[in-house]
Amino acid sequence: MAIDFTRPKTAAETATAATPAWRSLNFDLRLGPAKVTINQRMVFTERLSLLLQTGVSLVEALKAMQQQTEEQQVAGIIGALVDTISEGKSFSVALAWHPEMFSSTYVSLVAAAEEGGFLPQVLDQLLKMDERASQLRSNIVTALSYPAFLIVFSIAVVVFVLVVIFPKFEELFASIHDQLPVTTIVLMALSAFIRHYWPLILLAMAVGGWAGSSWLKSEAGRETLDRLKLSLPLVSDLYVKIYLNQTLGVLGLSLSNGVPITVALKASQDVVRNSVFARFLDDVRTQVNEGRGIAIAFQSSPFIPPMARQMIATAEQTGSLGMVMTRISEFYEREISKRITILSKAIEPLMLVIMGVVVGLIVASLILPIFKLSRAIH
Repeated sequence: MAIDFTRPKTAAETATAATPAWRSLNFDLRLGPAKVTINQRMVFTERLSLLLQTGVSLVEALKAMQQQTEEQQVAGIIGALVDTISEGKSFSVALAWHPEMFSSTYVSLVAAAEEGGFLPQVLDQLLKMDERASQLRSNIVTALSYPAFLIVFSIAVVVFVLVVIFPKFEELFASIHDQLPVTTIVLMALSAFIRHYWPLILLAMAVGGWAGSSWLKSEAGRETLDRLKLSLPLVSDLYVKIYLNQTLGVLGLSLSNGVPITVALKASQDVVRNSVFARFLDDVRTQVNEGRGIAIAFQSSPFIPPMARQMIATAEQTGSLGMVMTRISEFYEREISKRITILSKAIEPLMLVIMGVVVGLIVASLILPIFKLSRAIH
């Protein structure tokens, strides 16, 4: 984030840009520190909030948490926080030095809370935000796990039949090869190919997986995938709702606690993992810096739903952006859960039908030639 020299920096801006150059260089030269899970951060936030509410000082609370924490990585981070605060730095600056655990949103909100003197309350809000994000992620995993299992199971059954069952009928069907159904001939050829060339198939799959993964990690690959997420007819609406839930949740919580809107927009960019949507947020931040207002920027985007545009425009006029954005985020959270539930319920019978068709095709490819053989014998 660019530092504005025309006015004094707020604590939120200082915390967001506080990471020293030598620390940034250290993270760039290696693969980076292991990410702390959201559950570990939730435990940290809940314990710290509880201790602060009971009247314990910040440093003493952190020292107590360090002694009680079993995870070495988290205990090391808490120890580093204690050292940094003891050197006279603010809590938000200490948090900013550990991006593997604390996002820029977390840092900005803590900085605003330090200025306003309501740190325990903000920690409670951060905990609720993490809990909602964790619950949404859990709902998505739960909804997609069964369809994913059906896909893997179907592929395993088909491969087993082709590799183990079909070869046992190969000699039996040789005498009526010219009379075999097309599906039987194709499946027998596929079975022979898999059995004879399985090392090459595995190698091709490994190379293809590596090439695909490398391409998706490249800038062009990420850009293409991010554009598809926002343009494909069946999935774009869901992805837009997910990104709006993340973005507006961060913006609403930040603005409600006194974080400057430009800092809040930068923090929301760090939350959304889509380069196209992040550029949209960067355009919003640019227009806000130019004094045009956030509503105009949202109006100009083709993928923002009309309801969100109208509510944000009204909220900006009435000065209630923080509250309205939080409400919109909660609305889209419910919509996402409903949509995922509907999709999972629609996918399950579809997968069962596909499995039935595949199994029926394989069984028919085996039984029909057997019937022909039995007729020829009689």
